[in-house]
Amino acid sequence: MQKTRYELDPYNRLILRESRAGSDLTKFRQVLDGRFRIDGGGLSYHVKAPLPEGEKIPHQIRLKGEWSLTDDHNLRLTLDKSARKTFGDRITLEGEVLDVNANSLLFAVTTIAKENTRSTYILNLDGSWKADKFNRLSFHAKKEKGRYDILTLNGAWEVNENHEIIYQYEKADLITKKKRTHTLTFKGHWDISKKGRISYLLGGGTDSLFDFMVSAGIFQEENIKYEVGIGLTNRVRPMTKTVSLFGKWNLKKDAGLVFEIQYDDRKTGRIIFGADARLTDRDTVSFRLKSGLTNDDIGVELELGRDILKGGGEAFLRALASRRESAVYAGAAWRW
Repeated sequence: MQKTRYELDPYNRLILRESRAGSDLTKFRQVLDGRFRIDGGGLSYHVKAPLPEGEKIPHQIRLKGEWSLTDDHNLRLTLDKSARKTFGDRITLEGEVLDVNANSLLFAVTTIAKENTRSTYILNLDGSWKADKFNRLSFHAKKEKGRYDILTLNGAWEVNENHEIIYQYEKADLITKKKRTHTLTFKGHWDISKKGRISYLLGGGTDSLFDFMVSAGIFQEENIKYEVGIGLTNRVRPMTKTVSLFGKWNLKKDAGLVFEIQYDDRKTGRIIFGADARLTDRDTVSFRLKSGLTNDDIGVELELGRDILKGGGEAFLRALASRRESAVYAGAAWRW
């Protein structure tokens, strides 16, 4: 009786290996040229035609399991029990995380055909992006019946000069073995609506949202700064990164106190706050910031010069001057 097993070679091709039952000696070994595809939350291998005459090899081999990313940024499928007798415990695809979108992760797979021709193709995982409890960037890959697998980028992220989150990692090319740096850019906008949190939203119409736990923020006339601790598996202590947002403060009658940020696409983003405000003895305005959504105190005080609030804020300044001993609420309701 023949025993059939499949293996993955170093070039992301399936190998069919047959041996006698009870023996580890290989009787038959054949490389199956083909490509992997994402298939209903799992993985399938489509064997390239034509196949040798008389060979009972399926044109499509389907695999199910749990998705993850290795520390070297390879895509791994840990197989369900039903597949382990013929495939082993897992399939690890050598390649690179090529790009990210608001609701997808794109993974590039490189392979070599029998004719020694190199080709690269893309696997597209659908899902959403979240921050885990260690402030790492994680992708929740969709599966059947509302389930998902978590693929974690186990490295530190940064904020670039355009206020975008970027993630960089170094990886050797599968064929040439030369290392190069890969940069993933997450397009989105910042928001602050909770105490001890800062959020980065990736596009409208998706539930992709990085909600980071942060230290106390520093709010100044031209910038907002938070320190974020990122817990990495290869470090005892979290790596500390600084999120610095540069912009200007305004008082908008239709919103409240807003911090305006210029993004790379030349669009102006707004972080909206409510605030209890009062005039100080230094002829400045002191704001106790609140969430623009829930009106909850976010634990931040900000002091701004009166000149910043000229224009649309002049009526607000007159209200403050008339009620010097009490606070006036600045928000969408404009309570004064």
